[in-house]
Amino acid sequence: MTPGRLPYQYVVLRCVPRPDREEFVNVGVVVFCEATGYLEVACHVDEARLRSLDPRVDLEQVRAGLEFAAGVSAGDPAVGDAARAPLGQRFGFLKAPRSTVIQPGPVHGGITADPARQLEHLLERLVG
Repeated sequence: MTPGRLPYQYVVLRCVPRPDREEFVNVGVVVFCEATGYLEVACHVDEARLRSLDPRVDLEQVRAGLEFAAGVSAGDPAVGDAARAPLGQRFGFLKAPRSTVIQPGPVHGGITADPARQLEHLLERLVG
């Protein structure tokens, strides 16, 4: 591995307003870089895209799910026990399906020199 280049993992968070139809819109990204102790969530909710899949989508529930994920990544004890776990376990929690509305996609990996910049890049490229 090139010096200054660090392995990281990421998952895309998807909103699945109608699980019976298996349609989704990407609404966030979780990046985990163990070498730097970095775990962050970045989100963007495109209301029009979500409403095109289901006009009755509960946007407050979507935002609450994303805020919960951000709280877990930040270690905010107000969101519960998952946020108190070590960093790797918190990432494990975030990459595991927990909700029918906000679902993680598959885990992907890569190499980066700057996990925060990588998160911004992934959010722009995969979520919009």
